[in-house]
Amino acid sequence: MADNLPSEFDVVVIGTGLPESIIAAACARSGQRVLHVDSRNYYGGNWASFSFSGLLSWIKDNQQKTESNDECEDWRKLILENEEVISLSKKDKTIQHVEDFCFGDQDSAEDVEEAGALPKLPVFGASGAEGVAQESDKECPAMESALEAESREPAEAAGTEPTSAVEGNDTEMSSGNESSPSTAESALELGKTEAAPSEISAQEPKKITYSQIVREGRRFNIDLVSKLLYSRGLLIDLLIKSNVSRYAEFKNTTRILAFREGKVEQVPCSRADVFNSRQLTMVEKRMLMKFLTFCLDYEQHRDEYQDYENSTFAQFLRTRKLTPSLQHFILHSIAMVSETECSTLEGLQATKKFLQCLGRYGNTPFLFPLYGQGEIPQCFCRLCAVFGGIYCLRHSVQCLVVDKESGRCKAVVDHFGQRISANYFIVEDSYLSESTCKNVCYRQISRAVLITDQSVLNTDSEQQVSILTVPPVDPGKPAVCVIELCSSTMTCMKDTYLVHLTCPSTKTAREDLEPVVQKLFNLNTEKETENEELEKPRVLWAVYFNMRDSSGIDKNSYDGLPSNVYVCSGPDSALGNDCAVKQAETIFKEMFPTEEFCPPPPNPEDIIYDEDEIAPEESGFSNSPEAKPEPSTEESSRGDSTAVKKEDDK
Repeated sequence: MADNLPSEFDVVVIGTGLPESIIAAACARSGQRVLHVDSRNYYGGNWASFSFSGLLSWIKDNQQKTESNDECEDWRKLILENEEVISLSKKDKTIQHVEDFCFGDQDSAEDVEEAGALPKLPVFGASGAEGVAQESDKECPAMESALEAESREPAEAAGTEPTSAVEGNDTEMSSGNESSPSTAESALELGKTEAAPSEISAQEPKKITYSQIVREGRRFNIDLVSKLLYSRGLLIDLLIKSNVSRYAEFKNTTRILAFREGKVEQVPCSRADVFNSRQLTMVEKRMLMKFLTFCLDYEQHRDEYQDYENSTFAQFLRTRKLTPSLQHFILHSIAMVSETECSTLEGLQATKKFLQCLGRYGNTPFLFPLYGQGEIPQCFCRLCAVFGGIYCLRHSVQCLVVDKESGRCKAVVDHFGQRISANYFIVEDSYLSESTCKNVCYRQISRAVLITDQSVLNTDSEQQVSILTVPPVDPGKPAVCVIELCSSTMTCMKDTYLVHLTCPSTKTAREDLEPVVQKLFNLNTEKETENEELEKPRVLWAVYFNMRDSSGIDKNSYDGLPSNVYVCSGPDSALGNDCAVKQAETIFKEMFPTEEFCPPPPNPEDIIYDEDEIAPEESGFSNSPEAKPEPSTEESSRGDSTAVKKEDDK
């Protein structure tokens, strides 16, 4: 139980977002005693993924903004005379302007219950590998398994335990089929109860009602933050290096789209795409290939761009004798940079990064984690738990205890009134009080999530993962990044698409993003619509919200924080995850400069035990499902999902 926690640790981590989870895993891997707590009842913080009912609960909580009243009144007795406290915030203020809308047929949806939903059980804490989800022995194809979809999504909200399975060899990542400890026994029954509705819905017409979305709510894994993984980005490299890649599974982004002259069209990226494209003339194909070849080693041809280093990338493109359509493709769909703010060097760097990521795992530079971005923090939490980290959800911290003489933080006091000492403390930005953040100037991210009935660009294949950049109408405004996910990503039910829209905020999320939604989709709920609107995908449900962007803030901006307290930011507005990985590595190196950051875990057969040590079969580590070695076998077919390997840099 959480009230029986040890009183001393090396590192206390508050918040389970991606940077905090990476740091916790790195610390535990280097032999530190780690306590990882979160006042929420789910992993991930603002990086989390939710089922549909879980997202509705999250929306309700953020619209009401209720404050927790679980404070222990006696905790101040634990503070000594030579100590002072830094109170932490009890209310999450990182989400604002939440508005949700239903555009689908609401046919008596009030009486519909989510299929397979289980009652929520309290989870106060978990120690070591025991605090991690159990594996299931059953293997099913990722795109067809009803059991896998159910067992990976926790009760009501997002996961209450990290949920991914280790399988097979050490160089491949593949997702297993499992459930949390509280649901392990009923997972098989869950799959059986869902099988019948799934078969029926497959035979029903494509018209989706709100009650169907509610009933199939556990098919959805809806991310609060929308990101993709660059195939040669820092996060993929870290997943491979640390072997955390074995806990997850990914799918290629299948196409890059552009929005030009009111139409959505596919952008040719690879050499094969360029020469097979029917959109480009032969002259344009040669021009595009020549420019992309130049971008790959632009550093060697400084004479070609040095006169334009102080110009924008868009101005530089105009000097390269490129047609307007090629300039649009390069600027908005390949480099994906601002037309007015991005310099020539920044544009060339972004284009080179895009091109270098092509071909590693597919014809586009991006990967998407099955079951949503919220899987990634859970994967690192699992690594931490395997190496002895202790996890407690629904476990809030009242304050940091600071020694007046040294100015260092000595301990935290939790909501049970227990004092827990440590050498280092990691705090997610949202837990800091207003007085601590009074000098911090935050940016905001505008987000929208839509459930639609068809793709923005229909092709022969319905199972497409697409990224589309919609340029701004007014110069100086930010472009909107649109990511469209199909059902094979395990983020939405069959015959629907999950669409994420993101941009840096200038107004409320609805004001920023609704004009783009109206361009791409049909919001009309009436039966009679114009032919032009009928051709667009129909929005069935939508939510808009603003999320705080706390990235890039200097630690000195926070008032009165001790030197051994480190702040992790929430998600930024960038497409990739490099900011979170860089931040995690920087903080880890400041704490433990001589330790390697997330080294590969040892192979079980390489571990040497002393004679007086507990036999491996009796130790909790070896008995854990994560640490237990399995015979290397051929992985079963998992649709068209991607396994990340180490030997893929050719």
